Amino acid sequence: MHGLGLGGYDPDSQQEAAVAFRITVAAEEQRIPAHYHRKGQLILALKGAITCEVEHARWMVPPHHAMWLPGRVSHSNHATPNAQLCFLFIEPWSVVMPEHCCTLKISPLVRELIMVLAARTPAQRRQPATQRLVQVLFDELPDQPQMQLQLPVSAHPKIRQMVDHMEASPAERQTLAQWAQVFAMSERNLARLVVRETGLSFRRWRHQMQLILALQRLISGQSVQQVAQTLGYDSTTAFITMFKKGLGQTPGRYLATLGTE
Repeated sequence: MHGLGLGGYDPDSQQEAAVAFRITVAAEEQRIPAHYHRKGQLILALKGAITCEVEHARWMVPPHHAMWLPGRVSHSNHATPNAQLCFLFIEPWSVVMPEHCCTLKISPLVRELIMVLAARTPAQRRQPATQRLVQVLFDELPDQPQMQLQLPVSAHPKIRQMVDHMEASPAERQTLAQWAQVFAMSERNLARLVVRETGLSFRRWRHQMQLILALQRLISGQSVQQVAQTLGYDSTTAFITMFKKGLGQTPGRYLATLGTE
């Protein structure tokens, strides 16, 4: 499966070094099941946001950021309603990119180059002028900074149960002790399980989950007060403190940098 909104076109069948497509995601097209591509794929969020899940992590991609997926990495996508995205497919031999999945903060230059490429027809993509633009894009792409917007997950049933419950009922915000009671195990053993499966302490892992849930809702248009209430915070101030601890800015300032306010 090759992504959403490509009209049956298979980018993996093309031998071009870079092929880009721009799409608007409709409400009924939010979820894309697990699939992979032969080529590397950059998923650029122009408006709205997209969450990508790979085998051991879930990645949040807010506006003006992109998810990098090396070739043949199985992944599923979940886009916010009416999100505007660009898909850039890259031949593995064309440019040196990270060998692992990551979220990248995309510069205005790289964003415009991808959008220009997405607007070109197949005939235009073969012209020397377009090839020069692609080379500039390849010069710039490796320098895009990586962002820590991922939630480590695993196939372990207890980890999946916690993730699913946190997504469905984010206001409950169970403690480690409460989860240990649910699983009929000691806090120490559950804490060790979370570290082994995610690489993070339970507190840091839950905090990262709350950040991703908060971003999804803020980018979808909910107010800071609404998100704080949805996530079960006693006050908006407490939520803002959590958000600033994770991303270094208040929600309002962070959204302003994304151009979503």
